Order: sequence, then C-alpha cells, then structure tokens
Amino acid sequence: MSERAAVVLCGGRSSRMGRAKAWLPWRGQPMLAHVVACLREVVDEVVVVTSEELDPPPVDALVVRDSAPAEGPLQGLAEGLARVRAPLAFATGTDAPFLCAEFVRALFAYGEPVAPVVGEIVQTLAAVYPRAAATEARALLAAGRRRPLALLEAVAFRRLDASKLPRAEALQGFNTPDEYLAAVAREHEADPVSLEFAGDLAGIAGAEGVEAPVGTLAQVLACAPPRLVLFEGDAVLPRYRVTVEDRERLVETRVPVGPGERIVVRAASGEDTVERGLQ
Repeated sequence: MSERAAVVLCGGRSSRMGRAKAWLPWRGQPMLAHVVACLREVVDEVVVVTSEELDPPPVDALVVRDSAPAEGPLQGLAEGLARVRAPLAFATGTDAPFLCAEFVRALFAYGEPVAPVVGEIVQTLAAVYPRAAATEARALLAAGRRRPLALLEAVAFRRLDASKLPRAEALQGFNTPDEYLAAVAREHEADPVSLEFAGDLAGIAGAEGVEAPVGTLAQVLACAPPRLVLFEGDAVLPRYRVTVEDRERLVETRVPVGPGERIVVRAASGEDTVERGLQ
C-alpha cells in the first residue's frame, strides 16, 4: 500500500503570469515536471489536478481533470485526495520552484495533518492533508465554503512555524512575469530564447531565426530584424501568429519567455499581407 502521496494543483488560469505556469521552463524542464520530480523523491504516488483548458506537460503522475475548476483550490484538493491511496498527502501548487524533498519529508515526519505558517498566514498549498478529508472538502463546498484553510481546520491540523522547518525557501513562488524572470536570473546564466520565422515570413524577415535573451515577449520580439514590426504596446499585431514551441499562442507581450524556449512567428493566415508590417 502507498504510504505517502502528493496532490499538485495546476488548473489555475495564471492570470497574473499571463500564461500557464505548468509550462514555464525551470532548471531545464517545465515547472510542473520539476515539481513532480521533487515530490517523487519522497512520495509513492502523485496526482496532478488540472483543468480541461490546460494540456499539461508529460509527468510521472496520475493526471485528472477538475470537474468544477471554478470552485477554486478546495475543489482541486477534493478531486486529488479522492484519487490517492495513501493515508496522508502533501498538497502543493504548480508554482513551487524551490520545492525540495527535504522540506516535504519534514512535514510528513509529523504523521498527521500539518501546515507551515508564515507570519499569520497558513500555507494551505504546502500542507499535509489526510486522504479522508476528500469527503469533508465536498461537504464544505456544498456549504459554500471554498477556502482550503477551512478544510485544515476541519481535520484539526497542527500549525508549524515555517522558520523552524528545513529549507523553508521551498515556500517561495512567483505569480508575475517580473517575479519569474527575477528568479530565473538568480538561478543561473539562462539559455537564450530562439526566435524563428516560419513560412514566407522567413524570407521577408531576411533571417530564419535569431537568438534573444530571456525576458518578456516584447523584449524577445524586439530582437527581430528591424524590417518587421511584430507588436504594438502590450499586444502582438493581429496579422501575426506568435507561438511558443508551436504549442501555445501568445498575444500579450508582457508574458515571460523562459530559458531555451522557441518562439515561432508566422502570418496569422494565408490571406494576411505581412508586408504591411514592414518598415
């Protein structure tokens, strides 16, 4: 029988980041894969709860779709806890770049529901929940209570002073492009971004591709040949289609582009006249 489990919530809209955090590169792999790999050092099973809107990167975990993502993280916890076999499960979000096995192992060592506290704030997505709490979570949701803290209180959790836990930096995350890019800059010398031009646009641009530094999409697109005007203000011009790895279309130029990512620019459709954007 599984002794320890983990639930990873990655169904959020990432509205402040502007793109799915699960796919943001971190230490050579997508963020979700990094989180799952850290957890696999400690737990026997991992359940990833995502939404119908997100196609997550491949991970060593059971991936389930949240049946009611609008209900928030408590709904995700209910879905995840209902799928685990272990009596206790560590719950986390996708944006846990500094998560490590030592921190998770320390929480499991208490053998009961626990959660770190920073100041007066309980870290509900860095906590250990009992599998049986899935039933209680659904009861809380039915009563209109959507806060994960209510679930922890219902199972009489133990509060832990985060400053006394090993590797407490595991609680740090990032929610905005600036926070993500600052974290990348602190980590290491980042691999450059590949900016490529597809189809007829490659000939018009006068180059098949260039390297750009890690930064916002605006900063990356600014490295295009001067003849191309790809964006204006906070948006890509509608006559262009800009994708990351030919997987996700990017429209807002404030979003971050991470180390080693490939940005592909092409005409939005075969009928578009891209020459209109040339100077």
